[in-house]
Amino acid sequence: MAVKIRRPSTFQQYRTLLAKDLRREFRTKEMLTTMGIYAVLVLVVYGAALAMTSSQFDILQMSGGLIGALIVFTSLLGLNRSFSHERENGCLEGILLVPLDRSVLFLAKATSNLLFLLAVEVIAVPLFFFFFLTTTAPAESWPMIVLPLLMGTIGVAGIGTLLSTITASTRGKDVLLAVLFIPLIYPLLYACVSAATVVLAGGDIEGVYPYALMMAGGYDLIMILLSWVLYDYVISA
Repeated sequence: MAVKIRRPSTFQQYRTLLAKDLRREFRTKEMLTTMGIYAVLVLVVYGAALAMTSSQFDILQMSGGLIGALIVFTSLLGLNRSFSHERENGCLEGILLVPLDRSVLFLAKATSNLLFLLAVEVIAVPLFFFFFLTTTAPAESWPMIVLPLLMGTIGVAGIGTLLSTITASTRGKDVLLAVLFIPLIYPLLYACVSAATVVLAGGDIEGVYPYALMMAGGYDLIMILLSWVLYDYVISA
């Protein structure tokens, strides 16, 4: 009597792939440690660059941009290593032999990248506040920075996953990923930095903040859907 093997559901495939990435990272802590150290080094560079500024320098007007740059540069380091284990050990070819929807692989990898980035931000952003905003008083609306940070990180993880897949097997992948990633992420970065600056420095929150969030949300939706549609072609190329 033949035994019929039931194919795992899409959610089970997604959960298995995501668990694989999380287990490997919790075992090695390679990406989290690397991105965490790099984020601290970026803060040190910020401190050196701003050390000789005058007392009239308004750090609040630049804080949104500094946090945005910190997240982008740190994410580039992590995204470069997103597919390193799969490419080096030939695991990716084995995964592609499994009859699964390629979009599930994209969603699992994007989710793991999102979780790793959020974990680093939980440490890096409070450190930024401690080092640079303790001598000044942010606006009372500063807790609202959470939403633009979250929307920016979602977009970075989604688009970065697609681009890291494209550049994973190329020469000079570190430079190539940055060349592709930064221009493509610029509209999202602009929107999130605008919203973050308004809530930190104060200003037209009722006007700029919702408009910037709508711009960031629309960008995330369009680009992540586009990445999801294109991923089957990219991963199979």
